[in-house]
Amino acid sequence: MLAIKRNALPTFENERDALIGAAVEAGHAIMPMWRDVSLDVWAKDDHSPVSEADLRANQILKEVLLHGARADYGWLSEECADDRSRLERERTIIVDPIDGTRAFVKGEDGFTVCLAITEGKDVIASVIYAPARDEIFAAARGAGASLNGKPIAASDCEGLEACRMLAQKRMFDHPAWPERWPSMDIHYRNSTSDRMAGVAAGRFDGTLALVPKADWDAAPGALIAEEAGAKVSDHLGRPLRFDRPKPEQPGLVCAAPGLYPHVIQRLSHLPADLRSIQK
Repeated sequence: MLAIKRNALPTFENERDALIGAAVEAGHAIMPMWRDVSLDVWAKDDHSPVSEADLRANQILKEVLLHGARADYGWLSEECADDRSRLERERTIIVDPIDGTRAFVKGEDGFTVCLAITEGKDVIASVIYAPARDEIFAAARGAGASLNGKPIAASDCEGLEACRMLAQKRMFDHPAWPERWPSMDIHYRNSTSDRMAGVAAGRFDGTLALVPKADWDAAPGALIAEEAGAKVSDHLGRPLRFDRPKPEQPGLVCAAPGLYPHVIQRLSHLPADLRSIQK
């Protein structure tokens, strides 16, 4: 008697391409709401902003992705209650419908539609779409990273002095550091994913966040940066693992391979739980 084989899961490249299509559809849908003064915006329990555009993008992404071969995938979105059944699924779709809602609301272009698919605890495909700039960053595990279809690579920066860093300047200026940070070219972007994409494309050399980051903030950019040759970890150099019961990373470092060890060395004295120093 022949064994009945279940349908094979989509390839990593097929997953990436499906995410591109979904992100573009959602991005196009929310663009008429960008810079619309009548946009409905309110605060969530954590005081972060959310808008009708976030919910519209989330609805489209869920409708486009959770059907056919992906109907049984887990779903984890910033704008949905966490359905823990995702932990029983072979693959999970992780979504931030608009990463950088503050930028969106202000009419700035630094917002992104962010998607990732995990298998186990690892990201296998991801997309970061910046609709206001018409930029699509994408990656499939083992297949490299791209910007609008062209390969991208992290920079060859090898030291902190004069490096192009994406982070809040006041963090580096804090008097509690055991050693002062050297002079760096510091910039900031509201979207975590946009910052990681900038490192992946070699536009910047590194970014870090010394606060816990939800999976929907970290997962899309992590794979794109890694496939572009950057190094990604938490603040103590530990690998990121996604789609766990608590979908959160303790901290985030994303940097060009030559810069990464210098950043990690500067952070090595910090505790594993960064909340303990934020009280």
